[in-house]
Amino acid sequence: MCLIVVGWRVASAYPLVVAANRDEFYARPTALAARWPQAPQVIAGRDLEAGGTWLGITDSGRFAAVTNVREPGQPPGRYSRGQLTRDFLCGEQAALPYLQQLAGADYAGFNLLVGDGEQLAYLSNRGGPPRCLPPGIYGLSNRLLDSPWPKLLKARERFAAALPQLPDEQVFVSLLADDEIVPDHELPQTGVSLEWERRLSAIFVRSENYGTRASTVVWQRADGAVQLHEQSYGPQGVALQSALISTGV
Repeated sequence: MCLIVVGWRVASAYPLVVAANRDEFYARPTALAARWPQAPQVIAGRDLEAGGTWLGITDSGRFAAVTNVREPGQPPGRYSRGQLTRDFLCGEQAALPYLQQLAGADYAGFNLLVGDGEQLAYLSNRGGPPRCLPPGIYGLSNRLLDSPWPKLLKARERFAAALPQLPDEQVFVSLLADDEIVPDHELPQTGVSLEWERRLSAIFVRSENYGTRASTVVWQRADGAVQLHEQSYGPQGVALQSALISTGV
């Protein structure tokens, strides 16, 4: 599914740092991260099927990212979850008020992180009311925030070790490329087959039809400059295109 690790006001020179993998079916049409023609302040990939995005940032540092909640057999929501991130990135509302006015029942299970530079806030329509997050390192996959799935715990630990090495991003890139499968006795039970529990237990997911489609490293510096670096992948993790977009660097 997906994995997002966020450092919020942990590194003084980089108040926001994000390392994320987007997992999806390869058949779903997708555009690599770029500035959006109709909203050029937005830097994000795009889901060409429903028009939203899984992760993005703006020139001013507005940030949004969404993951699915793994619920096999549940019906789709009225609206695509990618609209949640799109609407925040294209809007001006502060983070917490934005989450408070959402109608969570209109969507399939989601986890949503939004930041406006002053607040980083979190909402799941499977996990209680929205809340602002204090400074810290947070991990999000396809359960609730900081659910102790093995790959999330590993990613968060490696992310913390990588923060002092910024602006060198190589450690984050290596983290996101980790395709080690978790031993069976450590696997979570999320309602999918054992074969898929194994496959999805890796930080970087590989298969012929479904897997990690994009690895993205995003940061905002204390002076306001932002950068998004994204690598896209095809079946079995074959590297495709890359994008590097920055402001004030």
